[in-house]
Amino acid sequence: MTTSSTIAPDPSRTSVYVTDALYERVMAWFTDWQGDEAAITDLPIRDHARQLLEREARLLDGHDYERWLATLAPEYICWVPGTPERGDPRREISVMFDDRRRLEDRIYRLRTGYAWSQAPRSRTVRMVSNVEVFATGTPGTRMVRSNFLISEFWGEETRVLTGWAAHRMVLVDGRWLVEAKQVNLIDCDQCIRNLSIIL
Repeated sequence: MTTSSTIAPDPSRTSVYVTDALYERVMAWFTDWQGDEAAITDLPIRDHARQLLEREARLLDGHDYERWLATLAPEYICWVPGTPERGDPRREISVMFDDRRRLEDRIYRLRTGYAWSQAPRSRTVRMVSNVEVFATGTPGTRMVRSNFLISEFWGEETRVLTGWAAHRMVLVDGRWLVEAKQVNLIDCDQCIRNLSIIL
């Protein structure tokens, strides 16, 4: 007989990994990682990272959430800072700080067809450029920086969101998965309409 104490927590249903230690790691991951000395110039590695980001853009534009979720690590974090300096999500307001469970909740609501922010559903086109890859000092872990532009048509309005993103990628069973993502909007400290398209 199995008991609840012997069953491993499911990150899509619980947030047990969101602890003070996780916040410390996230702050370390996204601090002082873009130095030229850490840049990876090997073209096949950079091209592979670019392909991963382009595929992510295609899956999100196509609302193919199941295949997109499969590109994420089980204990995934998405952080959209609310200040240009990014700051500390424990002490400053974030536009978004989602763990895997919260992310899957959001996707579930989008699928119901009753999410007011996506009635009608947005049409988006994401463009990714300026992809750079950085070593972390940990085997099987890389940081990827890219610029992005998201054009969204919703209702009768078209808007553009732009900024740069940082993906922390880890090698798991021969596949690169996104462990954490930081989305840095250039107008993050302004009044921004619903951001349900930022995943």
